[in-house]
Amino acid sequence: MRHLLVALILLAILCPSAFAQARGSSPSSAAPAGETITGIISCGEGYTSHELYDVKLTLKEVIRGEEAWKRLQAADTGNTPAPAGMEYLLALVRFEYYARGVPGLCVHKLLPDHFTAYSAAGEDYKQVPVVPPRPKLRQDLKSGDSFEGWLVFAVAADDNAPLMSYSAESGGAVQHGESQWFVLR
Repeated sequence: MRHLLVALILLAILCPSAFAQARGSSPSSAAPAGETITGIISCGEGYTSHELYDVKLTLKEVIRGEEAWKRLQAADTGNTPAPAGMEYLLALVRFEYYARGVPGLCVHKLLPDHFTAYSAAGEDYKQVPVVPPRPKLRQDLKSGDSFEGWLVFAVAADDNAPLMSYSAESGGAVQHGESQWFVLR
C-alpha cells in the first residue's frame, strides 16, 4: 500500500496533467471556442433498452455587444434591446450525434433549453424571448447527423468570462457524466 501511495505522489509531481480534469468537464475547466468536447447520452423510452450515443459539441463562434444586437435586429425587427446593464451574446454551436451500436434509431431533439449561460460567479442567465439568427439551434437528429445553429443569451455587459453548459437531461435524454462547459468569449 505504501508503494502505491509513493507511486501516486511521484506521478502527481512528474505528470500533473494525469490528474487534471478533462477540458469542458466542469466550469473550472471550460473549453474555449473552437475546441470540440465529447459526451455520452442514452436514448430510449419507458422499459425499452436505452441505446448509447456519442455527442460532440463545438462552440464555433461568440458574438456579443453591438454586433450581436445588429444581427438580432436583422433576424427580426421585433426583437427588443437587452435590459439595462446587459448585452446580447450569440453563440454558434455545432452538435454531432453518433450511435455506439445497433439499431441506432433514436432521434435526439436538440433544443436551446439544453444550453444555459452562467455568470463567471456561477449565477444562471435567464433565456431571452428574442428571435435568433438563422439557423436557430433546434433540430431532430438521427445517428450520423450534425447541425449548427445559434443560441441567444443576455449577459451582464461587464462579465468578461461567462460560461455555457450543455445538458441533455432537460430534453428527456439521459446524460452520462456531468454537463459539458464552454467559456463564452
